[in-house]
Amino acid sequence: MNSPDATAGSAAPHRSGFACFVGRPNAGKSTLTNALVGTKVAITSNRPQTTRHSVRGIVHRPDAQLVLVDTPGLHKPRTLLGQRLNDVVRTTWAEVDVIGFCLPADQKVGPGDRFIAKELAQVKRTPKVAVVTKTDLADRERMTEQLIAVDQLGREAGIEWAEIVPVSAVAGEQVGLLADLLVPLLPEGPPLYPEGDLTDEPEQVMIAELIREAALEGVRDELPHSIAVVVEEMLPREDRPADRPLLDVHANLFIERPSQKGIVIGPKGQRLKDVGTKARRQIEALLGTPVFLDLHVKVAKDWQRDPKQLRRLGF
Repeated sequence: MNSPDATAGSAAPHRSGFACFVGRPNAGKSTLTNALVGTKVAITSNRPQTTRHSVRGIVHRPDAQLVLVDTPGLHKPRTLLGQRLNDVVRTTWAEVDVIGFCLPADQKVGPGDRFIAKELAQVKRTPKVAVVTKTDLADRERMTEQLIAVDQLGREAGIEWAEIVPVSAVAGEQVGLLADLLVPLLPEGPPLYPEGDLTDEPEQVMIAELIREAALEGVRDELPHSIAVVVEEMLPREDRPADRPLLDVHANLFIERPSQKGIVIGPKGQRLKDVGTKARRQIEALLGTPVFLDLHVKVAKDWQRDPKQLRRLGF
């Protein structure tokens, strides 16, 4: 809505607001968030269900500030954790200014997409943009089929798409265009966060997520849901000269069963060592300071089904 005194020659009003990406697990939501923000704020993994926190990525533009809320993939829950993740998604939908529904170009529209579309149709007032992701994995013919299928999905569910946008976050194609199309759907208003802020997640949460991402890489299929990470302590090392600081980070990786411990630690502890090396590099890049990372693997029996343990692990 333009202000009454806006004339053709005056600058467009500044807009700011919240957008969230939804879609079935592994539809490219986190990769898209990172591409729009221009840096890594959401953990990505080729395993479904890796996102557990509503990471907010902040896109700063001269004409707007777009705050991206990254939610877990909506799915049919099998555990108490699953139910809580779905509640997070629905609460988020009710609070944002625009919703982007991510559908991968290389996969046919399926029952999971229809389930989400049906849920989305109940969120009446929020504009919805269909984002066809991973276009680098589909040829022209497949793309045409997918765009028609996405249009049809909207009609079947009773959703009127504000836009249908094909993007490739990996190749950087049409990412800027997506931002251009989301901005006009935001309300007018001043920036919500200071210039330069890229996320409002506490550092400890982001560090825990980076460790969890490193731990998820290359593990067997049964493990992704079973790893939780808690950063117990972050302290600057005492007795270090000002020009050579060192941050001590102590973190615990929680798994559900003793049998999983060996998978995470690996033969002669090599796997955990690799996880530590990879996570430490990412944490140092995030904080801009050298880090000593101390990791321990602990068993929290069936934590995904236990309300008390879920609370303790931050869910």
